[in-house]
Amino acid sequence: MKLLFLACLSPKTGNCTTAERIRAHIESAGHTCELRDASEFQSSAEVAELVTQKPPFEGALAIHLFKAGRLLLDIQVPFGVIFGGTDINEDVKVEQKRVVMEQVLLKARFAVAFTDKLKEEAEIFLLSQSSKVYVQPQGVKTEATENFCWSEFLKSSGVCREDVGEMRVFLLVCGLRKVKDPLYLVEVFSEWHRDNPMNVLVIVGPKIDPVLTEEVEAVAKRTAGVFLAQERSQKELHAAMKRCFALVNSSVSEGMSAAILEAMDLGVPVVARDIPGNAALVQHEVNGLLYSSPQEFVHQSQRLLSDGELRERVVRNGKLYVEERHGLTRERKTYQRLVETLHRA
Repeated sequence: MKLLFLACLSPKTGNCTTAERIRAHIESAGHTCELRDASEFQSSAEVAELVTQKPPFEGALAIHLFKAGRLLLDIQVPFGVIFGGTDINEDVKVEQKRVVMEQVLLKARFAVAFTDKLKEEAEIFLLSQSSKVYVQPQGVKTEATENFCWSEFLKSSGVCREDVGEMRVFLLVCGLRKVKDPLYLVEVFSEWHRDNPMNVLVIVGPKIDPVLTEEVEAVAKRTAGVFLAQERSQKELHAAMKRCFALVNSSVSEGMSAAILEAMDLGVPVVARDIPGNAALVQHEVNGLLYSSPQEFVHQSQRLLSDGELRERVVRNGKLYVEERHGLTRERKTYQRLVETLHRA
């Protein structure tokens, strides 16, 4: 079966990683899956024309109901959709977008939500299509580059100290865009750093929003204890995660944070903002720590620094959680089974 797969493919983002992984699952079942960036297309008519080219596509998939799903509305082949997170958490608040997403969901053969919470939100804000929405948590695969130099990574980020081995690096992994709120902790973290100079915050991720990127760059230059690293490959990022003291998430909204799951898999403690998408993954004091204000972030981080037993527990449980709920085998079987429903259409 020849499938078209549309997603937002900004390099080195969670969306891109998820799309590549799902494509691999589909192709391992013998299908052909062509992954294309949704931003390449201006209208659903363009996609409808592409689908009919020889040899024609026999089905389609999209990640994100609005950004990619709306482009499938005019195609004459069956398709499925995967909720991205911001579509259900943010875009449904805009009536014009909500109506379009409702049409997409009505026409889709199936939909996939990463969490039960995301499925529930979809059922509240969009026409109830409960029977066609499946819950499949994201699968996790981590691979750290072997020849990664931690001191060089920190030095290139602006952390110029000789005693890097003693530093406690809090790593905020996110694409630089508003929904990730990369500056949320900056002021309070800098105050904490002045009292405890060994604690630093390093922000790393692709530059998606040019205006926000400029602001983050400017703030990092003038703020003590806060640094901005150049974006890295997935393997380099995983190597940096393994060396950091804790993985930080400060997002306003998340579908399912790949960085949180990857950190858990790598044995790194997670300190995440208490929002529904994160709370669906992180059970406070069990497999990570949650905070609801910058001040509480510092408090929870201090606990992680002073309480070795707490740190060991969240790391151990985080790894167990990923192994039990986010294995690649189950994810692969789910998508292969769902694609078969398009094949039989």
